[in-house]
Order: sequence, then structure tokens, then C-alpha cells
Amino acid sequence: MKAFLVIGAVNGFLAVALGAFGAHGLEGKISDQALKTWEKAVHYQMFHTVSLLITGVALFKLQSSALLWAGWLFILGIILFSGSLYLYSTTGVRSLAMITPFGGIVFLIGWILFGYAMMKLL
Repeated sequence: MKAFLVIGAVNGFLAVALGAFGAHGLEGKISDQALKTWEKAVHYQMFHTVSLLITGVALFKLQSSALLWAGWLFILGIILFSGSLYLYSTTGVRSLAMITPFGGIVFLIGWILFGYAMMKLL
């Protein structure tokens, strides 16, 4: 699906930009622990951006509802997991960190569906 490739490209750009912002714009403005949290959000966003791009390419070869769902779950996981960590690290609002595990679960389900689709492809 072309949308996954476009959304993946946008997320790749955002991950690099947010990583640079964290390293140069937030250093000294938030605690070291908050900066580590920010970096974790960037890493998970980038890892799942790559998985989203691979999903988009794979959809050209295999029309699979499992693969389609995996792509959407990777997007939702980025929003819930990385998004909540970005907000938590900059605001310190602890309840935002409560959203993060839901993003992790969404990522896990996405990976299960991705693996299932790949078993059919190979």
C-alpha cells in the first residue's frame, strides 16, 4: 500500500528531526532521565518506521489482510508508544506514561500479524 510508504517516509523524517531536537534542543532543558525517555521514543519510532516501509513494499507482492492490519498497527503503535513518551518526557505528566504499554501491545500484535503474513509469503 502506497500510503504505508508515504507515512513511513514522513515518520522517518520525523524520527530524525525529533532525535536531533532531543539531542540539541532539549539537552539541559529536561532531566537526563527525561532525555533518555525521549531517545527511547525516537528509537522505537525509527524501528517501526522501517517495519512500516517493509510492510508497504511487501503489500505490492502479497495482498494480505494480516499485512494490512500489521501496517496500521505499526502506525498506531508509533502514535501511542512514541507519542506518549515524547509528551511524558517534555511535560512530566505521569499519566501520559500509562499510555505507553498500550502502544507496546499494539506493536506486538502488529509483529505477530506481520510474521503470519510472511509465513504465507515464503
